[in-house]
Amino acid sequence: MNNLSLVRSELILGGQRSGKSRRAERLAQGWLAQLPGHRAVLIATGQPWDDEMRQRIARHQQDRAERVPGMTTVEEPLQLAQAITAHGNAQTLVVVDCLTLWLTNWLMPVEDPDEKEAVAQYPRSQAAMLLEAIEGCPGPLVLVGNEIGLGVIPLGREVRAFVDALGRLNQEVAQACERVTLMAAGLPLVLKGQP
Repeated sequence: MNNLSLVRSELILGGQRSGKSRRAERLAQGWLAQLPGHRAVLIATGQPWDDEMRQRIARHQQDRAERVPGMTTVEEPLQLAQAITAHGNAQTLVVVDCLTLWLTNWLMPVEDPDEKEAVAQYPRSQAAMLLEAIEGCPGPLVLVGNEIGLGVIPLGREVRAFVDALGRLNQEVAQACERVTLMAAGLPLVLKGQP
């Protein structure tokens, strides 16, 4: 995986600890090494809801800083399309990590009544804006997300609705991206586009 080629847009899917984020980081390393004027920006969508998540985010930040010291991080849990548009340019590789947490942020219950209204709009308006941002991004874009539909049918209406929503989102983003890669055990399987 040392000679990774970069395309205009890539969706990297896989399970937990499958190597998704590491592949995105390697693409960013390659981009930064190509030319001195190249930049890389990570749009992080995770939110520190509890102590374990705060520790996980801190560990990811530290590890990423060691592996890809030239990549800056922008935290944006909800307005992903706007963040891609704001940070994307011909000299900047944008990495989104991850779509699954972004969807979780939109669909999980919230206390703020204004946010509840925004959550109700997710499935179409937010997905449509994201797809437009992917198509319009002037520089390379790498999106990371989980493939969670391979297991048993989950119990509970809300969980099944989330699995369905994530499956639809993954399909729509895969259609918009030039390359789609499935990661398993740290190994890439290109599902769409050239390896």
